[in-house]
Amino acid sequence: MKINQGYLRLKDSYLFSTIAKKVNAYKAEHPEADIIRLGIGDVTLPLAPAVVDAMKKAADEMGVKETFRGYGPEPGYGFLRDAIVGYYADKGVKIGADEVYVSDGAKSDLGNILDIFDEDNKVLIPDPVYPAYVDTNIMAGRSIDTASGNMANGFKPMPDPSYQADLIYICSPNNPTGAVYTHAELQEWVDYANKCGALILFDAAYESFVSDPTLPRSIFEIEGARTCAIEFNSFSKIAGFTGTRCGYTVVPVELKRDGASLNAMWNRRQSTKFNGVPYIVQRGAEAVFTPEGMKQIKANLAYYMENARVIHQGLESVGIWHTGGLNSPYIWLKCPLGLSSWDYFDRLLTRAGVVGTPGAGFGDNGEGFFRLTAFGDKDRTKEAVERIIADLK
Repeated sequence: MKINQGYLRLKDSYLFSTIAKKVNAYKAEHPEADIIRLGIGDVTLPLAPAVVDAMKKAADEMGVKETFRGYGPEPGYGFLRDAIVGYYADKGVKIGADEVYVSDGAKSDLGNILDIFDEDNKVLIPDPVYPAYVDTNIMAGRSIDTASGNMANGFKPMPDPSYQADLIYICSPNNPTGAVYTHAELQEWVDYANKCGALILFDAAYESFVSDPTLPRSIFEIEGARTCAIEFNSFSKIAGFTGTRCGYTVVPVELKRDGASLNAMWNRRQSTKFNGVPYIVQRGAEAVFTPEGMKQIKANLAYYMENARVIHQGLESVGIWHTGGLNSPYIWLKCPLGLSSWDYFDRLLTRAGVVGTPGAGFGDNGEGFFRLTAFGDKDRTKEAVERIIADLK
């Protein structure tokens, strides 16, 4: 018996576990400390009433013989797949219901999609980056190359024509940097992928925070993307499903490699290894796209983006360079005073009682940077910004 050696190549501790240990140790020594958390990107507002009502109704149905449901279709119930198709149509993007696969979250699908690709593929991942992209590929035994995100390119790395990639990860709006690619920039990536036969794995989990109508919210807004891209999305951020778990992946039917349909391969993978998302959760997800649901959800999104605006303006007022905060719930800032990421984490925790996320945890290029999130309470976010500013005076 042999173990998967890839797990031994992983770092000993997940980024957020390390943060939790540091914060808990500080609180144990300073029980009186008033800590404001702007670190982990978890939502704080409750589910929209329309969603809760739909889930309650679905729960009642499960208690009646005539409306009880057992195993559902692995790709998702038709009512939710159709609702997702309608959501894309509202964005001016045409997809088919047979291209939508409902799951328990984008994070799961981004890891599970690797099942249908050979381990010898050359993987290109931006740096800094959401750690799960890296870790799932290491678990699968793949080597990884990085595309450098930095201040010069606004943390939006672009393709290198001299490099041959096979799998390319793009997240826009980006986690952790909050940077958003333009149509022209994504077109360059799509053209590159089609030219060299690569596949883009596009994480659109934060697309609902884009308010600028000139910026793309789906890779499928870009000409040629249907022959080189798979899109992943989630209800976690748009509708607060972080604890409810529901997402979806869009695999175009014309997407083929080695003469095989990736849509059919993903369907086969999901049918074999996944029994689908609970009916009650899918009914709640369907309600997200109703007129009342969208009205309530947009109010929640506006709440978070007001927090982002407060952070953005506060950092601007003291001249701290940053990206994000305008079309993203994440704000990525250059650590002041020449501090390293973890030194600034310690300084904010001990001097201001504010918790953020050290950029070094997102890759080598994250060193010297820091991530704040807009998912907190409005008043507490404002107080946190005041503390951050006061610490620099």
